[in-house]
Amino acid sequence: MGRSVISKLDVWGPGCEISVSTADAMSYCRSLTLGHYENFSVLSRFVPESMRGGVCAPYAFCRWADDLADESPDRETALERLAWWRKGLEQCFAGDATHPVFIALLAAHRQYELPPAPFHRLLDAFERDQRQSRWETWEDLVDYCAGSADPVGRLVLQLGGARQDASQLAASDAICTGLQLANHWQDVKRDLLERDRIYIPLEAMPDDDFAERLAVTVRQGHAPDQTFMRQFREVMAGLVQRTRPLFAQSDALISSVEPQLRPMLRMFASGGQAVLD
Repeated sequence: MGRSVISKLDVWGPGCEISVSTADAMSYCRSLTLGHYENFSVLSRFVPESMRGGVCAPYAFCRWADDLADESPDRETALERLAWWRKGLEQCFAGDATHPVFIALLAAHRQYELPPAPFHRLLDAFERDQRQSRWETWEDLVDYCAGSADPVGRLVLQLGGARQDASQLAASDAICTGLQLANHWQDVKRDLLERDRIYIPLEAMPDDDFAERLAVTVRQGHAPDQTFMRQFREVMAGLVQRTRPLFAQSDALISSVEPQLRPMLRMFASGGQAVLD
């Protein structure tokens, strides 16, 4: 796809529903996949060759949804844009794709039999992020991760041709939730500064003033006192300790899939544990 077409995709709404060839649409999704920083390379050498044609479209779908949500000027606009994106998703799975991302996703759906449900669950999580910026309990946060992270693992298994029995799905969900939580624990500063979000559950905080002192610390660039830093370290240590068991099922999942999938899944699991370390 030429640069002139890509530049037109910087806008949103009916005006950017530009019909292009499947090859150009897939090329665009690949350029998005390679052009953004992630903790784990989406197209690393560990990704099986048989999956590479299908990975980029789901990633581009998430990249667009994330940008539509977080780059919007206000919550109402973000929700309006996400509703437009969901309509495009519905049309895509009905066989009527007009946006380059959905043209590529339709091709991936036909090749890998991707189901629509994981994509809708991801959009539910993006919308939830617009309505909720604090989390009362650990269970509340894990429920959020079930929508924001777990569907990705299920799509990976589908792309890889795994059988996806109950034990595989449970293990995949646990690992994906663990990865999402690990990202939250390392991105406390970024989430608060850029999105005014604190994913640390309120129940894990030592007192009612902790969240406000955390916000002051992040925005000023230094802690108000050593007591707060000690409390923060204790809170994070507890959250990391509680996250670690979610990776316990990784070995069983890895051994249950085809050999070509194992290096990629091992990379995800070991990478998440390394972030916790």
